[in-house]
Amino acid sequence: MIARLEGVLCNVAPTCVVVDVAGVGYEVNIPLSTFTELPDEGEPVTLRIYTHAREGAIQLFGFLTESERAAFTLLLRANRVGPKLAQTVLSGISPAELFEAIQLGKVAVLRAAPGVGSKMAERILLELRDRTGELAASLASAGELEPSPEGDDPSTTSLGQALSALLNLGYSKQQADRALTRAAEEEGDDTTLEGLVRGSLRVLMK
Repeated sequence: MIARLEGVLCNVAPTCVVVDVAGVGYEVNIPLSTFTELPDEGEPVTLRIYTHAREGAIQLFGFLTESERAAFTLLLRANRVGPKLAQTVLSGISPAELFEAIQLGKVAVLRAAPGVGSKMAERILLELRDRTGELAASLASAGELEPSPEGDDPSTTSLGQALSALLNLGYSKQQADRALTRAAEEEGDDTTLEGLVRGSLRVLMK
């Protein structure tokens, strides 16, 4: 598995580059966040790599920072999020913005990414809520982890309040998260706190 490439940058495009390493050209997919910070063609470059192998094909995804790679691998842990969609999400959202969106339940931040609708955004936030440790460590190490804005507490969001309500009713966090995911999918774009709670209770009572 390739984890790092260091070579000469060539054939640069917004979503893909070629890195020449000792005469061998490696095609690497990149998000726009990496593209905008790349050196000029012909200059040396070092990319952190995520190697994706599937059905006999190998794709390389590259990032200038460890935080970008951590955010990418975090997104892949969500159901129905593949490398291409994760690349698209990071083309419009920085790792710090992704971390904040997950922590605070900011559906609109994820929904702004092409290919991510309301249902998928809700599901990603719920599924990744307790998996941000590696990303948080990378952001903290790079000095990119900012404190949450005052008053912007997770418990004040619809998802946070619905989760709290279900926990107070005696359901486990695993049960509540699963039910909220189903309820968010059923509610669609017009998700409300009341709809989330009622929908979740319907799922839990089946």
